[in-house]
Amino acid sequence: MRKPMVAGNWKMYGTKSQVDELVKDIASNSHDLSIDIVLAPPSIFISQVAALTNKTNLKFAAQNCFYAVNGAYTGEISPIMLQEFGCSYVILGHSERRQLFGEGDELIAKKFHAAYHAGVMPILCVGETMAERENGQTLGIIDKQLDAVISLAGIQVFSQAIIAYEPVWAIGTGLSATPSQAEEVHCYIRGKFAKHNAIIAEQVKILYGGSVNAKNAEELFGQPNIDGGLIGGASLKAEDFVAICRYAEKRVMV
Repeated sequence: MRKPMVAGNWKMYGTKSQVDELVKDIASNSHDLSIDIVLAPPSIFISQVAALTNKTNLKFAAQNCFYAVNGAYTGEISPIMLQEFGCSYVILGHSERRQLFGEGDELIAKKFHAAYHAGVMPILCVGETMAERENGQTLGIIDKQLDAVISLAGIQVFSQAIIAYEPVWAIGTGLSATPSQAEEVHCYIRGKFAKHNAIIAEQVKILYGGSVNAKNAEELFGQPNIDGGLIGGASLKAEDFVAICRYAEKRVMV
């Protein structure tokens, strides 16, 4: 059985004191859970979160990385640097990176490949805009985003990766895909992988992201191919985030 995961993407929020309080609250209220719980702070707080999560059940992620080991890339962070800090995961291809910063599929694939080789597990975000969904392009967009990685690195890299399906129209809007809409795409992704490698298809975690909260998490996580969530706004409130984690924990007990 796939171990559920809930990851909190804090985006560009937080102060040192807020990070300290949030991590301590999450750790103290989730210590009994057996799922993977991941916190993704802004990069400037990674060392602080690393210290706060030491000797807890929590892991941490970066929100982005570059593809080079080192070099004259002002402002960038390499996956080797993340690995040195004990960073377990890195979020790549988030729609905000794609839309606001112009990151294309090929660049994201290069970042994915670099993180994989550095031993930092990529959390690859895929998803369509509302216009693309309305035009019936959802699955084609998913194909394009996944195929960029498969073409560069092969299917085997997904044995050490997480997929997060995040429909762009549901991120930060208060809208969320219905459980059946989300499950349809998750099932499609797993079926796509199965055409390449049945074992990887069965093992890869596929998270859902897009206005997940304590009210809709239980029904979303009840779907057979939804293995947890990549959480945005609700991850900044310890009570809400832990509540979402507890709904993911129910998958373990089924």
